[in-house]
Amino acid sequence: MAGRVSKPHLSEDQVSQVVQRLYGLEVSTVRPLPSYDDQNFYVDAPNGSGGGEYLLKVLNSADSQNINLVDVQTKAMLFLFQHGIPAQTAVPTTAGDLMALEEIDCGYGRQKYLVRLLTFLPGTTISKVPVSPQMLYEVGKIAARMDTVLLKMDHPHLSTLQRDTFIWSLSNVPLLEDYVCAMDGDPIQEVVKAVLKEFNTCVLPNRPAFRKCINHGDLNDLNILVVPDKDSGGDHRISGILDFADMSNGYYVHELAICITYMMIEHPDPVAVGQSIRDGWESVVPLNGAERSCLYLLVLCRFCQSLVLGRHALKHQPENEEYLMTTARRGKKILRQLWDLGKTEVERVWFQNGQGTAESV
Repeated sequence: MAGRVSKPHLSEDQVSQVVQRLYGLEVSTVRPLPSYDDQNFYVDAPNGSGGGEYLLKVLNSADSQNINLVDVQTKAMLFLFQHGIPAQTAVPTTAGDLMALEEIDCGYGRQKYLVRLLTFLPGTTISKVPVSPQMLYEVGKIAARMDTVLLKMDHPHLSTLQRDTFIWSLSNVPLLEDYVCAMDGDPIQEVVKAVLKEFNTCVLPNRPAFRKCINHGDLNDLNILVVPDKDSGGDHRISGILDFADMSNGYYVHELAICITYMMIEHPDPVAVGQSIRDGWESVVPLNGAERSCLYLLVLCRFCQSLVLGRHALKHQPENEEYLMTTARRGKKILRQLWDLGKTEVERVWFQNGQGTAESV
């Protein structure tokens, strides 16, 4: 989210008190975890179920006002879990609620923050392990499975996922023009401007042919957990999908583009990443002609969103530079590489194995 919001700043003592009061759990360990606009904490409460490990998520003041949207996200996590996708689920409070709106003073007056205690999934982020082509294939496959499952979900407030002003949605790329000034003085700004122009002239005319779905919206290398797979000779398997805060109505090809973008960040051969992920994706949801034609540009658009909005957010959260600039460290170089190679050359790599074959979900 690009606008200025009140990010919570709970102390570890405050976290312990909230967990004890809302969930009846005695906390032995609290440890902060990386976050963008929210606050995340690892919580160890030995008297709890499931081994006593949890993740406490405290939403920022702006998102905390969207209770119906957060409820959709929370129920979506449970729905995916019930359909075999390793998503976190919310732990009920002692009153039986899946979230609680708490009035907390974080040092600048009392404000209301939505609090959820989530199950803690095993594994390490995929950003920290060598990623094989097979692992990338599995990432693409689970991303497509997730979107097909979400289409089956029912909820009285699904309309909240129509987020027409949500700056991180690939449907709303033109909104980025108001933030491009954050890149003033950076040579990559000219590429960003060119990409935004190409979106308007090349993607928008094709969008009526894109197939609609519900997007996770942020399937990045910090939101995918993996564990060693004993049966694969040293490779890993996916053990968790995290952070559903960017869910929105969108299109299948958007999810694929987002996934390819972020899997490129830590990979030694970023361009090659697209082929393996696309193969995995198309084993579940083959792309149509319009989606294939726009995939390259949509990946560039996601890089632009991440670079521009990360730089914009840094102005308001300078203390959070390490996390906010995660994509920027290599993202600028990769965006430039993709732009210089051009659509034809990148597509030659991504689509050299054909269209893929659909599997049942």
